[in-house]
Amino acid sequence: QVQLVESGGGLVQAGGSLRLSCAASGRTFSRYTMAWFRQAPGQEREFVAAISGNGGTTYYADSGKGRFTISRDIAKNTVVLKMNSLKSEDTAVYYCAAVIYYSISKSSDYGDSSRYDYWGQGTQVTVSS
Repeated sequence: QVQLVESGGGLVQAGGSLRLSCAASGRTFSRYTMAWFRQAPGQEREFVAAISGNGGTTYYADSGKGRFTISRDIAKNTVVLKMNSLKSEDTAVYYCAAVIYYSISKSSDYGDSSRYDYWGQGTQVTVSS
């Protein structure tokens, strides 16, 4: 069982930065692929970024490439999403998610929300233009 708690959301002006954190419970954190998804009002949840269990592989949606960076601290059971050059279209609730490593076998699996077993409660990010 994994419990996820996000933090770091807030209100920021366009062009600004935010750092989202996801604290995970459990002693087998490195066995889980971690990801961030987001959901804007009236829209479907969409993939943002993912990182493998050992942190060696990262995968990004096109919307965040070059602006977002995902990282993890295995010792602290934490995953961080650093977001730069934020745009109004980045406004959404951001969710942290986890899936056991062997459920991801190819790059397209990272963005499949149905594969993820554990979800946080979400943190609101609002970018004002």
